[in-house]
Amino acid sequence: MIVVDKPAGWTSHDVVNKVRRIAGTRKVGHLGTLDPMATGVLPLVIGRATRLAQFYTRNDKVYEGMVHFGYSTDTYDADGEPTSEEFPVTLDRGQVEAAFARFKGAFEQVPPPVSAKKIAGRPAYELARKQQVVELKPVPVEVYSMEVPRVERCEASVRVHCSAGTYLRSIAHDVGKVLGYGAFLKVLRRTVSGDFRIESARTLEQLAELAGEGRLKEALIPAAQLLPEFPSETVDQITAGQIRHGRDFRVSPFQTQHGARFVKAVNSHGDLIAIGEARLPHLYHPVLVL
Repeated sequence: MIVVDKPAGWTSHDVVNKVRRIAGTRKVGHLGTLDPMATGVLPLVIGRATRLAQFYTRNDKVYEGMVHFGYSTDTYDADGEPTSEEFPVTLDRGQVEAAFARFKGAFEQVPPPVSAKKIAGRPAYELARKQQVVELKPVPVEVYSMEVPRVERCEASVRVHCSAGTYLRSIAHDVGKVLGYGAFLKVLRRTVSGDFRIESARTLEQLAELAGEGRLKEALIPAAQLLPEFPSETVDQITAGQIRHGRDFRVSPFQTQHGARFVKAVNSHGDLIAIGEARLPHLYHPVLVL
């Protein structure tokens, strides 16, 4: 696993391709995309660890952004074309905070028309760019916290902790409608994605430099440290061999959390060798072997 600090202007797939070249392997995948304009945490799985992606389902995110008020855009962000005349705005902090507060908690959110959401198997952005009508169904999302650290003239900074699948672009657009000004997301940076934080992220330039010095492993998060919510069970050499042949394995009733659905089987060297799923109390079947 490598956590990349994605640069602005790059698609998530651009970053994957770059890291493939840096790491010298085709086996690179991402755990959730970021819009091209966005920067910040983009977790990438590499090599055999790409198979762990299936266990990363819905992880919380933390975003920091800047919302510009005065007109709206067709993409709900700074990359789009204006869809309304610019209106001179001097924001009232109390009104702005109240408008954003309306989007705290659990609610149904309509994704932006220019997004990767599928319509009849095609990404919505493909239809939108061909000027075709895009009708996306609302999806359940949850905003756990919404802070507005700064309001100045026609812009407001926001910090949002939300569920996966939440579009801050849509929140910015909808807040603009609430206030009657029109608005779009001008800047977006993801600082947290699940277990991964911006403090552990590396830029592409840093990764390329490490690779050039033969030190790329310094940027890798060992597979055994991933999925910290899964208890770890150290297995001996004989058991490890049996696991690799698909045999069920027992775990200690004193060490593994009772009732855990999944456990990580780790060898004596601390390497992750498998993910086991509970079959009986303290008996696990290897559903993924690395």
